[in-house]
Amino acid sequence: MTAELTVRLVGGPTALIELGGVRLLTDPTFDPPGDHPIGTRVLTKTSGPAVPADELGPVDAVLLSHDQHPDNLDDAGRALLAGVPLVLTTEQAAQRLGGSALALPSWQRTTVGAVAVTAVPAQHGPDGTTDLTGPVTGFVLSGDGLPTVYVSGDNASLDVVRAVVGRIGPVDVAVLFAGAARTPLIDGYLTLTAADAAEAAQVLGARTVIPVHAEGWAHFTQGVDDLVVAYAARGLADRLHVLSPGETATA
Repeated sequence: MTAELTVRLVGGPTALIELGGVRLLTDPTFDPPGDHPIGTRVLTKTSGPAVPADELGPVDAVLLSHDQHPDNLDDAGRALLAGVPLVLTTEQAAQRLGGSALALPSWQRTTVGAVAVTAVPAQHGPDGTTDLTGPVTGFVLSGDGLPTVYVSGDNASLDVVRAVVGRIGPVDVAVLFAGAARTPLIDGYLTLTAADAAEAAQVLGARTVIPVHAEGWAHFTQGVDDLVVAYAARGLADRLHVLSPGETATA
């Protein structure tokens, strides 16, 4: 990374990205551990945020991959949105949330200060399951003299990663949502497995990968240790930068 970029892991999918003087927060989750009903199911949060919301400081924009699942936007995260000047998200989420939420369809771009934010596709499960999981978006961050940063959102498809590279090109840093999430409703993974996250690093050409969403919820079937093993198996150990919740990567 460069001095223009820092990433602080709050926990789960929530990270504070500072790029070119702009402060961007991914998928806000600040509730304590506990059960979160979703339809007829319950998602169980096993650890709270390492950084309370009121200690984050000002946020210029939230990058919200989707709003329909509590492990990406919980009650405290929703409350935080009211004080944020801009929330970039899917069309459906923007309609439901209102307020400062702005729909950013795939491949469209907006600017937040010196940072260009481009929405990119994400597929939250195996092929053909979008009607069950709902729409999700990822983001690519870029700017003059700044590293290019890919934020995957909840994506389980390497074909989607290839499409992003085909359209935008290689990236410098990848913030990959991992965890190999599973649910009884779907036969397959909802987010990248450790092996796929390692392959994604190669596809993206990323020199630095920061995993998020690999801890804190009971429906994750893999964790950070699995990522370490998978990256080492591909000779990519030097690219993986694991943060414990609360830690910041700066270079």
